[in-house]
Amino acid sequence: MINTGKLAGLTVFVTGGSRGIGKAIALKCAKDGANVVIAAKTAEPHPKLPGTIYSASKEVEEAGGKSLPCIVDVRDEKQVRTAVEEAVKKFGGIDILINNASAISLTGTEDTDMKRYDLMHHINTRGTFLVSKECIPYLKKSNHAHIINLSPPLSMKPIWFKNHVAYTMAKFGMSMCVLGMHEELRPYNIGVNALWPRTAIHTAAIEMLSGAESAKTSRKPEIMADAAYYILSQDPKTTTGNFFIDDEVLKKAGVTDFKQYACYPENADNLMPDFFVDDNIAIIEAGQDLTQSSAKKEEPQGEVAKLFKAIENSISQDTVSGTQAIFQFVVTGDEAGKWYVDLKNGKGSCGQGEPKSAPDATLTMDSKNFFNMFSGKLKPATAYMMGKLKISGNLQKALKLEKLMSGLKSKL
Repeated sequence: MINTGKLAGLTVFVTGGSRGIGKAIALKCAKDGANVVIAAKTAEPHPKLPGTIYSASKEVEEAGGKSLPCIVDVRDEKQVRTAVEEAVKKFGGIDILINNASAISLTGTEDTDMKRYDLMHHINTRGTFLVSKECIPYLKKSNHAHIINLSPPLSMKPIWFKNHVAYTMAKFGMSMCVLGMHEELRPYNIGVNALWPRTAIHTAAIEMLSGAESAKTSRKPEIMADAAYYILSQDPKTTTGNFFIDDEVLKKAGVTDFKQYACYPENADNLMPDFFVDDNIAIIEAGQDLTQSSAKKEEPQGEVAKLFKAIENSISQDTVSGTQAIFQFVVTGDEAGKWYVDLKNGKGSCGQGEPKSAPDATLTMDSKNFFNMFSGKLKPATAYMMGKLKISGNLQKALKLEKLMSGLKSKL
């Protein structure tokens, strides 16, 4: 998607703009010479996620735009109002709002604590409403006013609710803002639309939750940025009230090469479908689990990988009930890598990468000693005392692994 300069001189307010899709949209607008407000919480570097409001702001200016970094938690009314006022003071107004800030927890009703429920609803639904409310007085003064919410099409299909009703409600709250505000603001020529991806989008946050392997079946954030740019380039009087899907927008814009957006172009036809897109239901009903990669699963390679496959097959509800801990394994040596075993949530899970919830204990060990420990040749306590096993976090829970190992011996 080639930049046309249509957004030159316009002021774009982006929530959650320090990384991921928000930053990609900010940089796309910057290439037109737009003024970009990076409104996000990250002022200090995150230990696991790259990017701050200041580094993103610097990239915006390097891309050709002007920028204003603002520390904003969209739950905080005072911070939001202050950021909007600072933007207006520096750039003279606000023309475009991108409601991108969002929180996610793909948990069922029993596994969703109310603190997480409140976080999702306060950031997703309330945050979108609040930032929109504060920007509207200035959008009314613009000759090219747009709001884009990064939220899905509204669909009452039970499949989108059954596995994570709290998250679905929070995201649909953002979409309901589109449904209502586009009619409310139509007399003021403000275009209000939603934009959502057809496939998984690979970001640093998703990698932290799902592991680096998720990139193989995902697209880059740039597909969302290009789709947003095309929408923002249209006349807001006529482009409003739509629930856009990224690749449909780009097809209308004349884009034919979608391999350019795949993290792995050779896998462009084998991507993981995203939630909430009704066209994806047929894929799900054909047997694909949205929470898993759409790529064919290969047999695990190496002794450690095979070991984790055996652990996965051995997990039972009794194991989860009796352990109630999440373990992160950092394996060094010949078969270096990260794995996790979640014996706390739901029916338990196991896989490569990092767990979705914070681990109770992190265990670091050479791959040879690691296999000996799980095959019963080396006890965890002995390995720990000999310095062959390093443990951070809850030591008591880490040593509960002996119970898990005893059930594995027959499968190794």
